[in-house]
Parts: sequence; structure tokens; C-alpha cells
Amino acid sequence: MRWLDRLAHKPARTSVADQLAVALDAAKRGDYATALGIWEPLARSGSARAQNNVGACFAEGLGVERNGNLASRWLALAAEAGDPVGQRNLASLCFRGEGVEQNYHRAAEFYRAAAEQGDGPAQDMLSWMLLEGEVIEPDIAEARRWALAAAKQGIASAMTRVGMLYHNALGVSRDPAEAVRWWRKASLLGDADAQAMLGAACHLGAGVPADAVEAYAWLLRAQAGGSVLAGRYMDAARTALTANEVAEAQRRAISPLEELAP
Repeated sequence: MRWLDRLAHKPARTSVADQLAVALDAAKRGDYATALGIWEPLARSGSARAQNNVGACFAEGLGVERNGNLASRWLALAAEAGDPVGQRNLASLCFRGEGVEQNYHRAAEFYRAAAEQGDGPAQDMLSWMLLEGEVIEPDIAEARRWALAAAKQGIASAMTRVGMLYHNALGVSRDPAEAVRWWRKASLLGDADAQAMLGAACHLGAGVPADAVEAYAWLLRAQAGGSVLAGRYMDAARTALTANEVAEAQRRAISPLEELAP
């Protein structure tokens, strides 16, 4: 066989993207041994996304022993290479002080870097930090901008925050109906705090016609989802109902969210 024929029969090298896809499929199945077997050599050869994935495994103890130092080292490589997920994950370590010294301002810097590249979860977290203003300087306008950016990507917690901005007139005119619109969108995506606020709005008739059964149904769903906000309204909402209405609210509270979508 001539050299040209041998070249034609040589197996094609699998691309990095294809290898990452195979590893991701394995990780989704819970087979982190296979995933790491692919990610580690890619990470050592300079793939930023693979570096992030290895770092994330060390951060969460997925397929390896949890190790904050190794997590931060791999995530720092990914972040420095400009990988937005690596930047977001490193920001999380900086925020929590795991594997690195706790540093909220550094966390915000990495969240912002990832947010500017369009990473939705980073946009959401940066928005929260800017709105709360407890660990970095508050900026309501920027908080709203990033919340809207994350909301456009379908992140429910960001939608809930936009609703709160309208509810509390933070950087916008108070608009109860607009607040309800955002809370309803987030509620249908399963955000428990949005469900609590939507239930409260239905209970009070704020931005939406008062509906005691609907209010209690959303509050029950929110409470089941772990929202502490629901507890503020549960007793008042419950006392407004008959036994049959309570039963109806309970039925609605466990119905699939898909059935409630318009």
C-alpha cells in the first residue's frame, strides 16, 4: 500500500468538541470516571472547558474526592483562559471561600466577566449581589440590567427579582401588575419564592384580581418548594377559605405546572 493509501485509511482524529460531548454524556449518566478520563488529558493540553469540568468535579466531589485546592487551581486556569463557566465557578469558590480566600469583590469580578460573555447564572448572581448590596457596592440600575439579561435566558430566579423591583419600586415606577406578570412567569418555571409572591398578590388583590383559592394554592406550592416567604401569608390565606375551597387549593397545588401555563 502506498503512503497516500495508508493516509486515506488512517482513522480521523476525534475533535476536542466531540470528545467533550462524549464526556458530558457520560457525566449526565453519572459515569464520572469515564468523563474524567476524557476531560483530564484535554485539560492538561489546554482545553479551558475541560479545565472547568475537572475543577467542578473536585469542587463537588464528582468521581473524585472533594478538594477545594485542586478545584480552585483548575478553575483558575479555565477562568484565565476566558471560559465563562470557569469564571462563574471560580467566582462561586471565591464567594464561599472554598479552596481560596473568601473575597466577595473578586467573586463579583469573575461573575461580571462571565456575565459579559452571556452566562445566565452569572448574570443572575451578579444581579443579586448588586441588589442586596451587602458584600459589594449596591447598584440598582446594574442589578436590573443583569436580572433582565438572565431572565431573557429563562432563569426563573432572575424573573422573580425583576418582579420584586417593580413591587418595591427599585429603579422603576411601582407597578403591581408588572410584578405579577414576572412572578407568574417564574412560578410556572418552578421558582418557589415567585410562587409565594404570586400567592400573596392573589390574596391581597395587588396587581391581579383577588382570588382566595388561587392564592392558597400558590402558597401551598411555594411552601412545599421551600420558600420561607410563603409562611408570612399562609394563615391569613387559609382562614379565608371553606373546607371545600381548601381541598380545591390543595388539588391545584399538586397539579403539574404545565397544566397551568396559558
